[in-house]
Amino acid sequence: IKESASQTRGVLRHHFSDLKETLGKLLDERLVTLLQEVDTIEQETIKPLDDCQKLIEHGVNTAEDLVREGEIAILGGIEEQNEKLWSFTKKASHIQLDSLPEVPLLVDVPCLSAQLDDSILNIVKDHIFKHGTVASRPPVQIEELIEKPGGIIVRWCKVDDDFIAQDYRLQFRKCNSNHFEDVYVGSETEFIVLHIDPNVDYQFRVCARGDGRQEWSPWSIPQIGHSTLVPHEWTTGFEGYSLSSRRNIALRNDSESSGVLYSRAPTYFCGQTLTFRIETVGQPDRRDSIGVCAEKQSGCDSLQRDQAVCISTNGAVFVNGKEMTNQLPAVTSGSTITFDIETVTLGTTNINEGGNFKLRVTISSNNREVVFDWLLDQSCGSLYFGCSFFYPGWKVLVF
Repeated sequence: IKESASQTRGVLRHHFSDLKETLGKLLDERLVTLLQEVDTIEQETIKPLDDCQKLIEHGVNTAEDLVREGEIAILGGIEEQNEKLWSFTKKASHIQLDSLPEVPLLVDVPCLSAQLDDSILNIVKDHIFKHGTVASRPPVQIEELIEKPGGIIVRWCKVDDDFIAQDYRLQFRKCNSNHFEDVYVGSETEFIVLHIDPNVDYQFRVCARGDGRQEWSPWSIPQIGHSTLVPHEWTTGFEGYSLSSRRNIALRNDSESSGVLYSRAPTYFCGQTLTFRIETVGQPDRRDSIGVCAEKQSGCDSLQRDQAVCISTNGAVFVNGKEMTNQLPAVTSGSTITFDIETVTLGTTNINEGGNFKLRVTISSNNREVVFDWLLDQSCGSLYFGCSFFYPGWKVLVF
């Protein structure tokens, strides 16, 4: 409570300080614009009047000079007077003292004033008094963190029944980092965050956006999670497949080489969920396979063999090389295929039939699933996974 209260105070102070600074700049910019308008109008409208005033003053000065010259001519001697009167008469005939420039009518002369609407203060006041809220708790909280090999499933839920969520936004960061980054924005309430390093603590937080709103809600309380499970990786250097940098994505390339691409190690353990997500698809073939096996076998073109269970891209399910009557939907781009395998036990003793070791397998795809028992020659603490595609273009992510 104290930590969140302290953070909230800091956020409020920082926000309103920025707001005051921004509003001050905006008001200053508006003032400068209006003052420039005043200067422009003044300069454009006063110039003709200044020119008119100069013409009038010039005419008055000329008339005054001529009057003085006439007075001097009258006061002089007869000869001198005649010469000066002749000069005076000549000048007077060339000066148009009755010519005046056009003076604008008074109604056409600008009279500047500032029009200021005081109601803006009330409008701004209303917006300011409604700006910002303090929430005692966020409308969504993280409900569960589930570790996966190389990833963590994050689940969240609404805690405010009156809040109608349109979208959710999930962020995460390493605990030693100062920066959260977005990993999901959408309407689901569950997401798997991949590219998680094992045995490293990560923080997760989620917020929501109300129906028809633009702003996001406050963040949930950050939750710390980590994965102790070793990330699933494909075998490197296998001809026919290109791998991502983290080796959890395999792309069937244009190489004519065929065979099964296996996992680097037997990293799948019974009781876990193994997930394959088809990122892109190529041309399907009935010999294609995605599944698990007890051991690697070189020289096999598919997992449709003994000691393996798999699904083909057409949806057919194979157990120890035999096709089951039950079939799943065909694999498409974006399809997610999950394998859940459990040891069949009675009390603490494994059920063995004819020396075989029995596992209960559930394969799910496109909201359909098949459940069956898988018999192995011997007990296996961990299993390999693999895939095989006969045509290029298939890309599969494992986690």
